[in-house]
Amino acid sequence: MTITPPALSVFETLESEVRSYCRGWPAVFDRAQGSYLHDEDGHTYLDFFAGAGSLNYGHNNPVLKRALIDYLERDGITHGLDMATSAKRAFLESFQNVVLRPRDLPYKVMFPGPTGTNAVEAALKLARKVKGREAIVSFTNAFHGMSLGSLAVTGNAFKRAGAGIPLVHGTPMPFDNYFDGQVPDFLWFERLLEDQGSGLNKPAAVIVETVQGEGGINVARPEWLRALADLCERQDMLLIVDDIQMGCGRTGGFFSFEEAGITPDIVTLSKSISGYGLPMSLCLFKPELDIWEPGEHNGTFRGNNPAFVTAAAALGTYWADGQMEKQTIARGEQVERALLAIVDELGGEGVGFRGRGLVWGLEFDDKARAGRVCARAFELGLLLETSGPESEVVKLLPPLTVSADELDEGLRILARSVRETA
Repeated sequence: MTITPPALSVFETLESEVRSYCRGWPAVFDRAQGSYLHDEDGHTYLDFFAGAGSLNYGHNNPVLKRALIDYLERDGITHGLDMATSAKRAFLESFQNVVLRPRDLPYKVMFPGPTGTNAVEAALKLARKVKGREAIVSFTNAFHGMSLGSLAVTGNAFKRAGAGIPLVHGTPMPFDNYFDGQVPDFLWFERLLEDQGSGLNKPAAVIVETVQGEGGINVARPEWLRALADLCERQDMLLIVDDIQMGCGRTGGFFSFEEAGITPDIVTLSKSISGYGLPMSLCLFKPELDIWEPGEHNGTFRGNNPAFVTAAAALGTYWADGQMEKQTIARGEQVERALLAIVDELGGEGVGFRGRGLVWGLEFDDKARAGRVCARAFELGLLLETSGPESEVVKLLPPLTVSADELDEGLRILARSVRETA
């Protein structure tokens, strides 16, 4: 029989059974700064979760906090629908000057709503409107959101089952290396597109994550992404890159597709675009795709002006000089060395790892072990989550601002957790 601590009783009795993260981390968190959280009982936890990628610049980043406090203290607009505001203008100008122009990206910017799934829904709707077709192709183990449209292009069977109705107009194709290199890239996909008897409706678009975060830290090769972009162009399909978790510098470059040298037709951003964990999302698309009628897609909380303020501050602070990318790549190499040492200690049996930048996964053949590792890490003061269709991967997602010493501390706890759950 599990006894609920008094501090957690209201969550157990009043909050829905759907809650998840709090079950793995049975503490009441009270404060956070940088790479650390603190609970009500005074325990400190190193955060290798970073709000599922929403806190790339750490908790309560002082530069972003100062910008936010100053804005609120002068009674700046908080809720603005899609009205023109000084905060939105400052963000758009910063985004254009710091992100788009240096990368020669032509995108128009749409504010579709507060969360990532809003951005994906807008992207799917726009692709269908532009092409006049319903079908969307996604990939095995993809995750694009929990509303019905984004869920239809998500692979996880457990999450799909929660819809309660058939999820239609989405067709999955094999992600990179799905067949362990035994099948040429896109052989099945292209054959279906060209065969008039295949039964595949001509897709309006293909949606892809360059690194599948929730799907198990599956990393697409640059050459695979280039081949996908070429296939989309030849077959008159739009290419949508879902950069909600892997964008804003998580893999090194601001956009995760930069390494592949491609320019997607549509890009979705959310999570760390606000920089401070405030709800915000973007749908970016090439100008010729901007065929929306005024008000054809809207939402009450598109204009979260405090998020615009912190987003502009984050871009100006971390992306104007190019240093963030170099630091992220260096920290990623530090993680890679530590994971290699863990695998070597285990003799290379039953365990593997993969990742890019500052997103990494440690996968166990004993699928239940990943959960045990995360549970032990929590006891030792480190927040980790599992990933993959059977929660078989330990997922490392620290803030991009994590110091080398903090990273070492967390990696030592991870190694100890693996050792103690053998």
